[in-house]
Amino acid sequence: MAEPLLIMRHGQAGAGSPDPERRLTERGEREAARMGTWLAARRDLDLTRLRLLSSPYRRARQTADRVAEALGLAVETLPLITPDDPPQAVVDWLLEQAEDRPLMLVSHMPLVGALTGLLVEGRADRGLGFPTAAIVELAAEVPAAGCARLARFTSPADIA
Repeated sequence: MAEPLLIMRHGQAGAGSPDPERRLTERGEREAARMGTWLAARRDLDLTRLRLLSSPYRRARQTADRVAEALGLAVETLPLITPDDPPQAVVDWLLEQAEDRPLMLVSHMPLVGALTGLLVEGRADRGLGFPTAAIVELAAEVPAAGCARLARFTSPADIA
């Protein structure tokens, strides 16, 4: 997978139940839009070919929609990236994907942290803490445990 892999946590969400229906707060909407605008301004990534995938949970989908608006892309739903899904299942899915397009996954803690830890450190328990709407960029020839390099980590506060 020579193309970059971007992993994003959804924007700030309000409390509520059931969990899959929680919505972004106004702040969460602003965070997601800010990150989308920042990505759209990047010239070092070829985002015209980006495949943007979201958890089916409402707050992740709302976040992905803000990013998609900024980039002029469509959002696909990927059911296996909800908060409690196992990171190894995501790695297995990544290994099955074609290597010709960059990917962006919009998901949740603890999955985004555990997945990043698994890909970079080879251990899901070594994951990063992700502020809301933060994006990690990974580089890897093969998206397997311990095979990725952390290229960039950006939160909305970094670009405010």
